[in-house]
Amino acid sequence: MTAGGSHLSTSEIFPGPSKKAPAGTEIRKPAPATALVPGHPAKRRAYIATWQGFLGALMMFVGSIGTGWIANGSPMIRQPVVIALRTEGWGVTLSTVLLTVGAMLLMRSWLRLGQRLGDWGEHSLRSVVIAISAWSFPLLLAVPIFSRDVYAYTGQGRLVMEGQNPYQVGISTLSNWFSLGADPAWAENRTPYGPYFLWLARGVVGLTGAQPDASVFLFRLLAGVGVVLCVIYVPKLAELHGINGARALWIAVANPLFLISFVASAHNDALMVGLAVAGVYFAATKHYLTGILLVTASIGIKPITVLLLPFIGVMWAGPAASWLRKFLIWGATAGISFAVLAVSGIPYNLGLGWVWAIMDPTPGYTGYSPSGFLGQQVEFLGNVLGLPGGTFADLLRTGMKWSAIGLVLLLMFRGDYSRAVRRLALAFTAVVMLSPIIQPWYILWFLPFLAVTGIRNDWQIRCLYVGVTFFVVFGAQDQLSVWSFVELPINASSLAFVTALLFTFYLLVLDIHTRKLLIEGKPLDWARRAWGWAKEQRAARTR
Repeated sequence: MTAGGSHLSTSEIFPGPSKKAPAGTEIRKPAPATALVPGHPAKRRAYIATWQGFLGALMMFVGSIGTGWIANGSPMIRQPVVIALRTEGWGVTLSTVLLTVGAMLLMRSWLRLGQRLGDWGEHSLRSVVIAISAWSFPLLLAVPIFSRDVYAYTGQGRLVMEGQNPYQVGISTLSNWFSLGADPAWAENRTPYGPYFLWLARGVVGLTGAQPDASVFLFRLLAGVGVVLCVIYVPKLAELHGINGARALWIAVANPLFLISFVASAHNDALMVGLAVAGVYFAATKHYLTGILLVTASIGIKPITVLLLPFIGVMWAGPAASWLRKFLIWGATAGISFAVLAVSGIPYNLGLGWVWAIMDPTPGYTGYSPSGFLGQQVEFLGNVLGLPGGTFADLLRTGMKWSAIGLVLLLMFRGDYSRAVRRLALAFTAVVMLSPIIQPWYILWFLPFLAVTGIRNDWQIRCLYVGVTFFVVFGAQDQLSVWSFVELPINASSLAFVTALLFTFYLLVLDIHTRKLLIEGKPLDWARRAWGWAKEQRAARTR
């Protein structure tokens, strides 16, 4: 078995031998479908979920006009329709509801597509690709939503064009920088991106003259390249592991968080992930140099994927490699990649400035990350007991961060060769999940690698449902662009939050299809079980 193989005990497997699997890769026979039986009407109507998702994406497109992020210097804000949707109370309210309901409808469509393709037959891959294309198109034309980082990319491109180093200065050194639409948080921040992305950003600014709308569209097309790479190589990499390629693509790419973050928000993470997935695929099929160069290109977009290099080295070293060979191959892998990156820093005098993004991460934490949440609880308890709670919280967060590094080293040195990609996925997951700061799109860094090595149809997929839903709901209410002078009967963020929660309640309790995904049984059955449990507790107290 090669590094592309897997011994994972999953039921989501590729239905038949792969022509592209390298010699020695184990391909298991498909397990019986459990979600739907052949001939079930839902199986024959996967297109219904596709059309529903397209409607949801279309609603998000319309809603983005009123609540998405538009640069102050954009001529779009002078259009009558845009003015009405952004300055009138009814317009902002309508846009907020459309954006939120559209996102949640897209969520439901993704869940239903997975149910309708429950047997994951030979034509399911085509259905998933069609769904991704249909759902992406309206988002490709939408105003940026859920994040406005894309406007900072324009500022960084301007820095390079004007001969300044984005690794040393923030975009506030630019004249009229605020009119580009960037968040003020970027004003003094150095860029955390690699040299290749700065090349691309300079190219975009050179083509558009830093015009905000045109720049956003070109950055979105660059992100689209990453999405296409994922569409191509996620199924291929899954097949090497005996995992159904269509299901892996549905999990990793068709999910709403991926499409919103990488298409609508135009994050450069899309290109980073696409190049990383392609690089791992080539390494797993014994094209090691190509794999290293593609992963190096990924590092040149965002340096976090430097984490993949040791596992590329594991694949290159081979299953029977001695420790001496492993260390030599690790050195060669790092040497090739870093040499290419060092040369890449010569244009525009960028040097190795990207290294700071790894060595000096952003301070602080997010309250919904495991590290941030647990740290808050420790700080609260410590303060209640009269102890230095803040110090204990900092120690906890630091300990969790170093634990992630320890897990990476453990997975790097220990584990079956055939599970090299799975070890890579777990290492990436540990680094993200144990970090103090987790942005919604960070889970998309490791999700493709977990999907191609197997996410079981049990608590594993349920955790994914919960995580994706949480971040879609969070983004819907957290990232709304509403001018302060607009008078609203209810705050836009509160309206979005309540709308998303009501839709979530519908998916969990009222929808006869989606409620089966997390909780088995009918609401009446839940009530009977709860009543029975209460009677037992009452009887126990009287005995």
